[in-house]
Amino acid sequence: MRKAGVLLHPTSLPQGVLDHHVDRFLDWMTAAGLCVWQMLPLGPPHRDHSPYQSYSSHALNPALLPADVVYCREDEAAYCRFESQMTCWLEDYAMFVAVREQFDDCSWAQWPQPLRHRDPVALESFCVEHSARLLELKREQFLLHRLWQQLRNKAHRRGIMLLGDIPIGVAYDSADVWACPQLFKLDDQFRPLVVMGVPPDYFSKQGQRWGNPHYNWSLMQQYHFTWWRARIASALRQFDMVRIDHFRGLQALWEIPAAAATAVEGQWVETPGRQLLEALCEDFPHMPFIAEDLGVITDEVLALRDLFELPGLSVLQFGFDGSRGNPHSVDNQVENTVVYTGTHDNDTTCGWFESLDPEVQENVLQQLPCDAGSMPWPLIAAALQSPAQLAMIPMQDWLALDGQHRFNTPGTTEKNWSWRFSWDQVPEQLSATIRDALGRSRRYRCGGET
Repeated sequence: MRKAGVLLHPTSLPQGVLDHHVDRFLDWMTAAGLCVWQMLPLGPPHRDHSPYQSYSSHALNPALLPADVVYCREDEAAYCRFESQMTCWLEDYAMFVAVREQFDDCSWAQWPQPLRHRDPVALESFCVEHSARLLELKREQFLLHRLWQQLRNKAHRRGIMLLGDIPIGVAYDSADVWACPQLFKLDDQFRPLVVMGVPPDYFSKQGQRWGNPHYNWSLMQQYHFTWWRARIASALRQFDMVRIDHFRGLQALWEIPAAAATAVEGQWVETPGRQLLEALCEDFPHMPFIAEDLGVITDEVLALRDLFELPGLSVLQFGFDGSRGNPHSVDNQVENTVVYTGTHDNDTTCGWFESLDPEVQENVLQQLPCDAGSMPWPLIAAALQSPAQLAMIPMQDWLALDGQHRFNTPGTTEKNWSWRFSWDQVPEQLSATIRDALGRSRRYRCGGET
């Protein structure tokens, strides 16, 4: 079934929390005929607020919790069930956060050795001394997860599916690595031996050095990918579908010596992605995954994606370089794809178009529907009319906002991840306009249970 949706991280709701604006946003989506809400990873982010560098692969961001949502005595039974169901991560997460707080929020690599190395006596002593704070942190996660399930149920009642995102790697400074250091390529002092990134390319002569630790894939495989399976299970408790960010890393990852200042000294190292996906297929036979296959993609990566019949991604802003084989061009769209005007890493479509030279703008317009109006609508119309099974449009593009409203600029650390929309920016007739456009492109359907 052909569908369309909106890309909006929850922190971009008007108040940045899961309050009454969630209901209003879901109602707006329903009125517009949009049936997929896509967002970024929901974990507690580091100080730069990037959703892709989180303190936990399982916990939810406490910043999403409204101030008026509090723990009550009546919650005790439900909390006890939650605690017993989340034992694989909840205690480690609470301990990780509480210890960080005791040491001025410094990385776990700088903690006293007994806590850094998870000495049982030291951990037990800390638990006794800080039991109240640990309980508070676990109850906070209970409230967040309950609130999220309420959001998910509201979405499902309106026929709206939730699409999430899972990064290929995890942050070194995270409960994930602290709790299971053996699953990562670390030295005997638990420092990374190698880190993730991407090689030099057209966009960066030195490549990108992300700094995430590499997995000890042989041990993960020996454990039947239990860690990954639990991580995906957590994601699918939050979402109906999951986009695997940097999917090409499931075929090979760029491995950079930890001592190297840039990514230039790295090398491709193959990963057991096929075996991992086979294991995930055992747990989730319907394989509700989308492969983020952007960038320089090899035949081996495409073969892995197609072996499991996973949809890839197409970004129309990347489709105007004149290359006949460009998979992002309007003419090369295919059905098993999720097509975007732009992603969270792109400029808004209006900002992108305004940055082009006049002759390039004219060339772009010649390849787009001519009766769609002014930008961003020609690019939106191209996405909606494409053969792709799912068309995702960032909220900034639905609102026709300029580049001042860009969500993230890769390679920069300032003014990212903080954008929020206002209902004043949403024209009264916009939902009807969207619904009409979806009807013409055979993507509109009424709400109802998914």
